[in-house]
Amino acid sequence: MTGKEAILTAIRKHQLPPRSLPDLSQAWIEYDDRSRQFAAAVESVGGRCLFVESPAAVNAALEELPAYREAKKCVSLVEGIGRSNVDLNAIADPHALEDLDFAILSGQFAVAENGAVWHTDAGLKHRAVPFITQHLALVVPAGEIVDNMHQAYERIAFGERGFGVFISGPSKTADIEQSLVIGAHGPRSLTVFCVGA
Repeated sequence: MTGKEAILTAIRKHQLPPRSLPDLSQAWIEYDDRSRQFAAAVESVGGRCLFVESPAAVNAALEELPAYREAKKCVSLVEGIGRSNVDLNAIADPHALEDLDFAILSGQFAVAENGAVWHTDAGLKHRAVPFITQHLALVVPAGEIVDNMHQAYERIAFGERGFGVFISGPSKTADIEQSLVIGAHGPRSLTVFCVGA
């Protein structure tokens, strides 16, 4: 018997008895003011959250952001919001986006519990965009904030093969000398615009 076979045999002998899954039908956390909780959660993880009435208000707020005003390469996939001088469809290799300064993308809904925004690759040629850009803005309907992750998971559906991710705050790490570093391996800033407040 080889070493590998011995290990696998020992594992098979010591199988734990099966257990039933936990009951998820219980009262999960809910908030009196989801919007305020969501904004606080986004800010607690290093992001910024703005509630605005319309796309025009998003455009005005974008112009107040130095990262957006100074950006040389921008992409916006949200109709009527921001400027876009990068044609993602003309780029074959996502590595060519390494110098993307600012991206504006849509979020389908947000989670008050942890400040996360659900984003999919629907209409997005390169999944790398929200991770490779220097600065990221997500646009979410203000009425699409759920209380907790249990409600969020109930909303996730993929009709076809696809990609989705919860984004919460800019990139960060505290691995190095246990000091928090923002923008360590992804966007240096995240602004969430909740539209229709």
